[in-house]
Amino acid sequence: MTTSDLTTPARPGRRAHGGAEHAGTSPFRAWATWTAGFLAFPIAGLAGTGVAGRVDSPVSAIAGGAVAGLVVGAAQALLSRRRLDPRRWIPATAVGMGIGLLLGASVVGYGTSLGELAAMGALTGVVLGPAQALALPARTRRRELWAAAMPALWALGWAVMTLIGVDVEEQFTLFGVSGAFTVSAASGALLHTLLPLDGPVR
Repeated sequence: MTTSDLTTPARPGRRAHGGAEHAGTSPFRAWATWTAGFLAFPIAGLAGTGVAGRVDSPVSAIAGGAVAGLVVGAAQALLSRRRLDPRRWIPATAVGMGIGLLLGASVVGYGTSLGELAAMGALTGVVLGPAQALALPARTRRRELWAAAMPALWALGWAVMTLIGVDVEEQFTLFGVSGAFTVSAASGALLHTLLPLDGPVR
């Protein structure tokens, strides 16, 4: 070993296995990347409606919700900075949204008033939240907080969309851009709190 070997500084950016994939990623950048996933929500809604039509029956609710959940889950897994395992997150989101929308829409009689859509969103979150919480990695801090937050966030998403004047009587499968941005921004902050960037992914 030479003197230069002892004095040469380590190359920046090298980390132990498990944190290397997050090198150079700030919490804000990770949050912004996740929040950008709000653009997938309108696509998911269109996909759900294209497959199942208006949410006016149990079949259209569960089928449309599952298709929309498949798209949302895929986008979220892709934009999670490898913190979420797509093999678990995507099916959990699809099943959670399908059963959740079936529950929520049927309870409110497929109504589209502000109160009915907020209730439908909350009930969707009651199913979706625990489904996704179980799909979070083992190192997640207090995953029950994710399950608890989804009813409120999904209700908020539908409320925001309704309040800005969107024609919700079309009985959409999923709220659009305005509600999606609200939900994505809030859930992105929660995800970072429960599942920081450091540490192994799975």
